[in-house]
Amino acid sequence: MSKADHMLSIIWLLKTRKKLTAKELAERLEINIRSVYRYIDSLCASGVPIVSEAGHNGGYSMLEQFKESPLVFHLDEQKALIHAAAFAREAGYPFGASLNSAIAKLKNYTTVDQLQEINQHASAFEVITPTTNHGLECFLQQIEMAAAGRTSLLIEYQKNGQEETTLRKVDPYGLIHWKSKWYITAFCHLRNEVRSFRVDRVHKLEVTDALFEKPAHFSPRDFFLDNIYPDLSVKEELVSIHIEGEKRLIDELCEHWFINYALLEKSEQNASLMLSEKSMLTYLPHILLHFGKGLNIIEPPILKEKMIQITSDLLHHYQKITSLTETVSEREV
Repeated sequence: MSKADHMLSIIWLLKTRKKLTAKELAERLEINIRSVYRYIDSLCASGVPIVSEAGHNGGYSMLEQFKESPLVFHLDEQKALIHAAAFAREAGYPFGASLNSAIAKLKNYTTVDQLQEINQHASAFEVITPTTNHGLECFLQQIEMAAAGRTSLLIEYQKNGQEETTLRKVDPYGLIHWKSKWYITAFCHLRNEVRSFRVDRVHKLEVTDALFEKPAHFSPRDFFLDNIYPDLSVKEELVSIHIEGEKRLIDELCEHWFINYALLEKSEQNASLMLSEKSMLTYLPHILLHFGKGLNIIEPPILKEKMIQITSDLLHHYQKITSLTETVSEREV
């Protein structure tokens, strides 16, 4: 065993026993007692709080607080950290350099056998998500630090569907990662209310000297989800939707995050939902298009009409493109 292996073994032995003499440590590790003294000196120099007591009942022990601290991880904990790091990297975690450094330290302070097993677990575990914009790293770092430090930001933000940007002062309450996109949940001084902003639509960002107070008990996660999901509590504004189809397709439909939230009842070939009319006509038709003729809308008629409109628009769009392409080809001939 190497010097590092012996030092880690001494820590483990002292963490599991109240007191051990140098002789007992030497016998357990099968090393010379003078090597034990050297390793103890090295551990103390590195900050490990080992207490030495002389006398008949003396020996080495470790401070109780240190015994409870998670300085040394067992294999399952090491494996979990390695796997969690894989998720973070794939999500575009903005502090990737620090994450890699931490994982390198974790691997560095393991035995040869532990390292081999960790690498085996790492190679047996892969994370694949839709491509994320890794160019946002600098913005995400600044936003996270501003949210933690309660510092306001100035951002140039481009709303969806608009070409011009607006300058906004925002108080960032937290970063949210949702479906491969990063969002800021923040108080917007321009609109005088809490809003969510997509980070990839931020063109410029400046950290200000202004400080703010985050509302007590405010949860960026809860606020974000409340604005993503339809409000099912307002019963009078909701529309009942009934869809039927093959069991496989009904199962796949109901697994969709938006559908699952609005799902009231599901059988082998039927699904009943409740949505606001706006959500139903804005989002649901585009979800249903994915299933083609495999699903059938039973009710309401207005949803059928919306599907007819969308598919007709698509038909006319591609007929027009095809016609233009044929015209160009004829002219070239």
